[in-house]
Amino acid sequence: MFRCMSTFAEIPAEGYSRVAERLLAGGNRKFPFRLEFNRTDVVEFRMKAAEHMSISGIQDKISLKLVRGRLVPTEKDGEYILKPVPSADIPRFRSDVPANEHLTMQIASHVFGITTAVNAVIYFADGELAYITRRFDRRDGSKIPQEDFCQLSNRSEQTRGKNYKYDGTCEEVGRILKQFCKAYPVEVEKLFARIAFNYVFSNGDAHLKNFSLYGSEFGDYILTPAYDVICTSLHFPEDGRTALDLFDSYESEHFRRNAYYGRSDFLHLAEIYGMNMARAERVLDRFQSGENATIDFIRRSFLSETAKADFRARLGDRLQAIRG
Repeated sequence: MFRCMSTFAEIPAEGYSRVAERLLAGGNRKFPFRLEFNRTDVVEFRMKAAEHMSISGIQDKISLKLVRGRLVPTEKDGEYILKPVPSADIPRFRSDVPANEHLTMQIASHVFGITTAVNAVIYFADGELAYITRRFDRRDGSKIPQEDFCQLSNRSEQTRGKNYKYDGTCEEVGRILKQFCKAYPVEVEKLFARIAFNYVFSNGDAHLKNFSLYGSEFGDYILTPAYDVICTSLHFPEDGRTALDLFDSYESEHFRRNAYYGRSDFLHLAEIYGMNMARAERVLDRFQSGENATIDFIRRSFLSETAKADFRARLGDRLQAIRG
């Protein structure tokens, strides 16, 4: 048996399960599990198309379109984003970056019920692994209005300096959501779950640009599916535990004693958000009840064996923090 390269489900042949293929292809189209080019071609294409590409960031990612069962690079109207192994210097497990993002996104979706962008891993022609995600900012062929939390709060490098994406707090993220989202009581629970997940899974890159709102089918604005969710400390172990501080100025007794956030800190954040506390408790309890399923996902993932052990150890450390 083989592992589905999206969901890790057992399948009889290499590639994707039928359900995953339909989600990836957006219908009854064929979706390849191997590309017809290599990582070196990605770097070359990105350099040529740099002035026209709409995908931000420093990673060597490019836009793809599915054409008659083939994924081809495109400068416009892309349907997918492809992320190969980064060419930038990464301290640890550089070749595991695509598998890490895939695993963390799949755990978020299938273990903890967080809505995520559809994603998978895919092979280059030479067999090297890459991460691929289907764009969610299109509906019926038209672009969906979308703004990230930097845009919503008028933050930019010009107004806040080079670290503008990190110049904020989770408390402020809640205020931004409340200001622009009419469905705040529903969406804030989703926001809280994502913030807690990012902490438990050591995502130190959950900055303001990685939270966004987009137009729903009913004309209001809601949180987009989660994206760019990855265990960053696997690669950068010296990074801080969070991209954003939880609070504007509050500091708990737990934080003063331990210099890291614990369960009481997240419950205080939920209180600030105006959440039902019993529901906030259930969100945090879910990380304990989902531990065995998470460990099984790690086992079935495409990470190297040493990276799997490191990922699991980091999870254990954060679960201990969230317990008490």
